[in-house]
Amino acid sequence: MFAVIFVICAAVLLVGYKFYGAFMAGVYELDNSKDTPAVRLNDNIDYVPTHPAVLMGHHFSSIAGAGPITGPILASSVFGWFPTIVWCMVGSVFFGGPHDMGALVASIRHDGNSVGTVVEKWIGRTGKTLFLWFTILTLILVVAVFQAMTAGTFVADPGVAFVSILYIVLAVISGLCIYQFKLNFKAVTLVALAIVAFCAWNCGDWAFVNTVFARDIKFWNWALALYILFASTLPVWILLQPRDYLSSFFLYFAVIIGAIGMIFGSSLNTGTIPAFASEVKYLGFSSKALWPCLFTMVACGAISGFHSLVSSGTTGKQIAHEKDAVPIGYGAMLLEGMVAVIATGCLMAAGADFKGMGAFATGFGKFAGIVGIDPAKGTRLGYIAINTFLLTSLDTATRLCRYQIQELSDGKMNKWFATFIPIVFALVLVFMKATNAAGMEVAVWQVIWPVFGASNQLVAAIALLSIAAWVIRGLKKRGRFLTLPFWFMLATSVFALVINIYEECFVKPAANYVLVVLSAVLIVLAFFLVKEGMQAINSDKNVD
Repeated sequence: MFAVIFVICAAVLLVGYKFYGAFMAGVYELDNSKDTPAVRLNDNIDYVPTHPAVLMGHHFSSIAGAGPITGPILASSVFGWFPTIVWCMVGSVFFGGPHDMGALVASIRHDGNSVGTVVEKWIGRTGKTLFLWFTILTLILVVAVFQAMTAGTFVADPGVAFVSILYIVLAVISGLCIYQFKLNFKAVTLVALAIVAFCAWNCGDWAFVNTVFARDIKFWNWALALYILFASTLPVWILLQPRDYLSSFFLYFAVIIGAIGMIFGSSLNTGTIPAFASEVKYLGFSSKALWPCLFTMVACGAISGFHSLVSSGTTGKQIAHEKDAVPIGYGAMLLEGMVAVIATGCLMAAGADFKGMGAFATGFGKFAGIVGIDPAKGTRLGYIAINTFLLTSLDTATRLCRYQIQELSDGKMNKWFATFIPIVFALVLVFMKATNAAGMEVAVWQVIWPVFGASNQLVAAIALLSIAAWVIRGLKKRGRFLTLPFWFMLATSVFALVINIYEECFVKPAANYVLVVLSAVLIVLAFFLVKEGMQAINSDKNVD
C-alpha cells in the first residue's frame, strides 16, 4: 500500500512540475538576462544574490515548518488518509505551487518587495494597509507558536537542543568562511555536514548533552527570543541563509528515509488509520465536516499563506536568476507536498495512538529501521528533523514580520525596533496565561491557535488575488490559474471562520470570545480586501 501511494504521488508531482511549471514560466516570461533585485540592489544585508542550491535550502526549510507534518497527520486522523493525500497532491500542484511561485515572481518584478507592495500597486494603498495588518497579526501568532513548539522539543530531548545550537554555530562559521574568507563552497558544506551528522548520530551517548542542555521551557523561550532577534536583523549571509542551507540537508535526508519507508515499508502499516474515517460529514455547518475543515487543517501540505510571505520576503531578495523561480518557488512546494505524504505514512506506521510530532517521529524511527538504523535513534532523528523545520520557520517568520512592519511604516522604522515588536508580543502570547474551554489554564497562544488554520488560508487567498491583479492588469495575461484557486480558498476560509464563530457562541457550553472577535475581525478585513481587489481588476479593460 505504501509503495503504491508513494509512486502515484511522486508521478503526480513530477508531471505537475514539468508541465504546469513550464506553463507558469511562460506566463511570467522568465528571463535570466534580466537582473534580479538581488543583483541590482545588492546591499550585502537583505539583498544578496545566492546560489540556487543555497536558496532552495533556505526557502524549503522556511516554508515547511511543522505544517506539512502536523496538518496532514491531524487531517488523516480525523478524515482518513485518502482525502488528505488527494488534497495534498491537488493542492500542491494547482493551488500552493502557483501561489508560492506567483508570489516569488511578483516580488522579483517589484524590486524584491513583499506581496504588500504588489497589493498597493495593483489594488491600492488601502488594500496594502489592510493586508499588512492582516499578515503582521498572523506572523506574530506564528512566531509565538513556533517558539513554544521549538522550546518544547528542546525540553523533551536535550540532544535536539544540542544539534540545533550546533547548527547555529556552524552557520555563522560557514557564512564567514564562504562570504568573507572566500573558501571553497563545497568544502565548507561537506565539513559542516560531517560535523552535524557525527553529532546528531552520537549525541545521545554524551553525558554533557544531558547536563548542559537539560533546561526548562522558560529558559529556552528566552534563549530563542534572543536568537531570533539577531537572526532577523543580521545580514542574511551570516546566519539565516547558511543555517537554513545546512539544515536543508537534514531535511533532504529525512525525505530520503521517508521515501525508502514508503517504498519498502508496507508491512509497517498498522492498519489503524482508515482510508476514509467512519461517520464523516463531507459537507456541513460543523468543524467536523470535511469541507471546509480538511482544507484549513492540512495547511502547508497543500497551500499556505505563510509561503507567500517567505517567497516575497526573504527569497525574493536573494534569487539570482529569474528562471530559478520554477525549482525554488514551485518545486519546493511540490517537495513539501511529498513531505505531507510521508508524514501521513509515518502516522499509518506509528498507529492511531500517536498524534502530531510524536506520530511523525515514531513512524520515522520505524522507517529508519529499514536501512539498519536503530528505531530509537531513528525516532530521535525524526524529532531533530521536526525541530529543524520549526527553527528555520521561526527565524524566517520573525524577519518577515520585521519587513512587514517596516513596510507599514514606509521604511521609517528602525529594523531593531521593528524586530522587537513581534518578539515582545510573541513572548506575551507564550508566557501569559488564559483559561481554555475545558477550564484549564494554558498559554494565550493555545487559546487563539484554533483560528490560525483559517486565517493562514485567508492570507493565501488574498495573496492569490493580488498576484492575479498584477498578472491581469500588469502583464495583460489571463489569470484563471490564480483566480479559481483564490475563490475556492476564500470561500473555504471564510466558511471555516463562520463555523468557528457559530460553534463558540451556540454549541460550546462556554464561548471563547477572543476567538469569536478574532474570527469576526479577519472576516471583515478579508471582505474589504476582496472588495478593493475585485474593483481594481474589474476597472481594467483586460479583465479575465
